[in-house]
Formats: sequence, C-alpha cells, structure tokens
Amino acid sequence: MLRAASDAAPAGRALATQTRRVVPDRMPAAFASQERFLARRARAAQHGAVPGRAPIQPIDPVHPQPRHIARAIAVLEAGGLVSYPTDTYYAIGCDLFQKRAIEKMAMLKRRDPKKPFAFLCGDLGEVAKYAIVDNERFRLLRRLLPGPYTVILPATRVVPRTALTRQRAVGVRVPDAPVALALVHGLGRPLATTSAAVADEEPLVDARDIQDQLGHGLDLILDGGMKLNEASTVLDLSGPRPIVLRQGKGRVEGLLA
Repeated sequence: MLRAASDAAPAGRALATQTRRVVPDRMPAAFASQERFLARRARAAQHGAVPGRAPIQPIDPVHPQPRHIARAIAVLEAGGLVSYPTDTYYAIGCDLFQKRAIEKMAMLKRRDPKKPFAFLCGDLGEVAKYAIVDNERFRLLRRLLPGPYTVILPATRVVPRTALTRQRAVGVRVPDAPVALALVHGLGRPLATTSAAVADEEPLVDARDIQDQLGHGLDLILDGGMKLNEASTVLDLSGPRPIVLRQGKGRVEGLLA
C-alpha cells in the first residue's frame, strides 16, 4: 500500500505538471482573441460603424478626398443610398436611372413613390441635357447656378419617368457644394436627391443624427460637419414668367427682373 501510494504521488505530480503546462498555453490565446475583438470594435467606432446602420465617412467639404468620393460612387453604382452635405442641408441621393434605388429612397422617406424627386446636375451643360433651356432661361440660370436653388423646368425626352411631374417638368439643382458636385461628376449622370429628414420633420443637420434616424436605410454617410437647416429657394421656370414657389436660402431680389 505504501508503495502504491508512493507510485501515485509521482503520477499526481505529473498530472499537475501537465495541467500547469496546458492551461497557461490556452489562456493567452483566449486573451489575445478578446483583445483582437475589442480592437476591431474600437476601429469600427472610430470609422463611424454602428451595427445595422450606414457607416459614417468623414470628408473635407471644401476639398473632398478622391478616395472617399470613389467609395461613395461605388455605392451609388451598386444601387445604394448615400447621404452627403450640400450648400443647404444634408441630402440623400441615388442614381437617377436606377428605379429600385429611387423606390428605396421613397420608402425610407415614407413618401409617395409616384412623387418625383429633384435631381442634381454637375453644370449648366448637363442641365440643358435633361431640361429645355431657351436663351432667356439660360441667362437667368447663369446668374443663379451653382447655388442654393431648385429650378422647375420643362423636361427633355431623356429624363426617366420616375423624375417627371404630370406636367412633364423636372426639379433641377446645381449646388455650390464640392462634395455633391464631385459625386455627380464621378457618377457621370444626375443624382436623384431629397433632404435627409424623417417624414414631416425638419432636415437633420448632423451626420450622427442621420445615422441614428435614417442609417437603417442608407449605405453610406459622408460627414462634412454640422450644416445649418436652410432649404433651397424653389423657382418655377416652366411657364412664361418665373414664379417663386418657396423662398429659401437663395435670394431672388434683383434676379428675376
């Protein structure tokens, strides 16, 4: 019995030695895995990633970084929705020629899908491709654009039906906003646009609020800093004389004479 006990003692010491060897080898691996997980969470938070919400990409509103614009263009080309800063407030945009993206944007805004969105053009030359612009209208537009105006004009045949009113007119913007213009130029076609706002509420002025309230339906948010809540001035140039439908940020005094 004594011999058996003495034999058991080395076995017990061997088992304890094995335990000491195995457990410490496993624990650092577990800790390392946890540290990697926490590091990924930290990086995600730093880049504006929130589960179930569109990521926030900070961008220079005056000199937008090409790589950030390229990222947004890829989203738009894939039929996604992007929120971006303009010369008025934050907007939501998608490719004008992608019907499903238009429907997705209408659903996010809880808006009648038959009600057309205005769209952004890169310059007056592009406006003339999608709207009928005679000499008199052209002279006025040269004084207004780029700027905080939405202009109602008769549409040309190249405009998709989703952007047409019953009177076959369109709402067009050429904003004085480098990020918005870079998106239009990069996409190579107009950007259907609407305010970054929950239905029947004021437009949101901060990227974090947009992520919180609309991020579930967006694919990317370009954060150009806090924006003032200033709507564009809406001018109807589809008739014989200009009509101010909404007075907003853009002044009209002395411009419509």
